[in-house]
Amino acid sequence: MKEIKSIGFIGFGLIGGSIARLLRAQDATLDLFAYDYHKNTPAPGLLLAQSEGVLSRITGELSSFSEADLVFLCAPVSKNIEYLSALKGIIHKDCILTDVGSVKGDITKAAEQLGLSPQFIGGHPMAGSEQTGYANSSTMLLENAYYILTPSKDTKDPVTEYMVRLVEGFHAIPVVLDAKKHDVLTAAVSHLPHIIAAQLVNLVRTSDDEKEQMRMLAAGGFKDITRIASSSPAMWQSICLSNAGSIKEMLDRYIASLLEVSDAFSQGDAKYFYRIFEQAGTYRASIPNARGMLNRFFEIFIDISDEAGAIATIATLLGANGISIKNIGIIHNREFEQGVLRIEFYEEDTLLRAKRLLAAHNYTLYERG
Repeated sequence: MKEIKSIGFIGFGLIGGSIARLLRAQDATLDLFAYDYHKNTPAPGLLLAQSEGVLSRITGELSSFSEADLVFLCAPVSKNIEYLSALKGIIHKDCILTDVGSVKGDITKAAEQLGLSPQFIGGHPMAGSEQTGYANSSTMLLENAYYILTPSKDTKDPVTEYMVRLVEGFHAIPVVLDAKKHDVLTAAVSHLPHIIAAQLVNLVRTSDDEKEQMRMLAAGGFKDITRIASSSPAMWQSICLSNAGSIKEMLDRYIASLLEVSDAFSQGDAKYFYRIFEQAGTYRASIPNARGMLNRFFEIFIDISDEAGAIATIATLLGANGISIKNIGIIHNREFEQGVLRIEFYEEDTLLRAKRLLAAHNYTLYERG
């Protein structure tokens, strides 16, 4: 297979930017370039990436991809398919095409219809953040995250083998799946939870009273479990429409399970309620504590005294030891939490350093299970 020296990006946000940072860190000689449809007014993220030396250049012409040995499609799911079609007559026959979208069926089918299957392999890095854009990208974003690869029956073996090695080089975990299987799995553990979170928030919104007491009391466990409802509306609109069949199948099953709960309330079935919480708790405890399709948060909860300067003391201690804080706040509703102060960090290594430091200063720490 041809040596990969020129790599192009279409779409350059959190995921594309993080991949580009990793590639640049591995090889300073790579030609890394990104497409900007604005042409005369490049996006700030692209200009920042170029000024930092991550991108070699920015192009406003798709014809520039004739030079690419590898192309990452990092736009929304439906747009990736449009760009796949636009690239067909431009890229050379040995160019590897991949994407980073969370739905694989439609784009795999499109690659087949365009005759691009031999050089196309779907990709889905299962990592992210509530923060978007290149400015929030990081070489650590993909570390220990599952990175799904979905070759078709026509994808050349060297293409799959190269992408597996590349993902391993990112310190991510490659998982090779069939595209259809991927979409069923993500419907269950990623797409449906986002819909549930959004509608749960909307239920509280429409059920609240004029004093907005529900909104006030939602700060805590409720806000935490519905955190993913803050994701990009445009992105999730595209995902829902692209993976409609699999999501609807899982949604119908979930609705049926809720109807069972409703019947148990009508019957006062104590055994049923005990069983569902016991089974859910046991199964959840068996889930590895690693990055998956829903974002992992590197956070700790701390018991602190109610006195002036308590939070400042902790922040100063962490800062003096070179530990950056991503977010910090008081937990007002502690129904589901231990510890009154919540601190979130950018990376797992930073979290571990903070735990050791704070424990050494006799703070009582808690982590969510």
